[in-house]
Amino acid sequence: MSDVAAYSVRDGIAVITMNNPPVNGLGNTLRAGIADGLKQAAADPEVKAVLFIGSSKVFSGGADIREFNKPMTPPNLPQVNDLQDAMQKPLVAAIGGFALGGGLELALGCHYRIALPKALLGLPEVKLGILPGSGGTQRLPRLIPVHEAARMMILGDPIPAEKAKEFGLVDEIVTGDLLEEGIAYAKKLLAEGKGLRRVRDLPPRVDSDQKALLEAMPAEAARTAGGNPAPAEIAKCIQAAVSLPFDEGRKVERERFEYLVNTVESKALRHMFFAERQTSKIPDVPEDTPTREIKRAEIVG
Repeated sequence: MSDVAAYSVRDGIAVITMNNPPVNGLGNTLRAGIADGLKQAAADPEVKAVLFIGSSKVFSGGADIREFNKPMTPPNLPQVNDLQDAMQKPLVAAIGGFALGGGLELALGCHYRIALPKALLGLPEVKLGILPGSGGTQRLPRLIPVHEAARMMILGDPIPAEKAKEFGLVDEIVTGDLLEEGIAYAKKLLAEGKGLRRVRDLPPRVDSDQKALLEAMPAEAARTAGGNPAPAEIAKCIQAAVSLPFDEGRKVERERFEYLVNTVESKALRHMFFAERQTSKIPDVPEDTPTREIKRAEIVG
């Protein structure tokens, strides 16, 4: 199996461990490893459930945005989600550190989610001028109240594990070793006869008195976006999640993602994302170079 997606089986629980430092970015190698693990677990009669895990510091930081606007080597993340939806065995995501963007979409493709107390969960794609393109705009409003899903995606700010549990995004918060807790939770699900709970099959969590708010959402998002086209497109996708069957809403989401990823605004925001990180790196200076304490400074001019 792939080094970045190690596969093992413990007591009938298949464990797919993501190990793609520094943030378990969902580049092609990791996506392919996850897909292979799912296929192996599906074919093994000894496997009764599957656990997705990263480490206590990171589940996954999401897509490798360097792949955007380039030919994508399959499987892409929506294809991995399709494999998750086709699984006939419970899928559990054990979240440590943070699950962001595509990382949270991977967790949303699971049937159950547990998290460490300090975990953060979010869909921050709007800050790069895009939207969650692998079912996030369709699954999140089915799992948590629609207005909370809209806030998470349009603002792009993550929420802590406790808030995620309050909303229904996380099923249980655990405090011990994440791997042991994940395996124990999967065993508990099996012992209690808990079946598959696909998020895609849940109804949207919207109250009847919120319909007017939903209708006004795209215009309001555009008004406050400061030139970023993503918030209004996210709002349209949330409308689709509420009004259309899952697969049709997902088509809307994918179309709007493809539109946004090719906009000048998104390309500029992604350029700025990489540029900001590059400023902290000095060419030809190793990361382990010792630092010197600055005790005195002078101003010239």
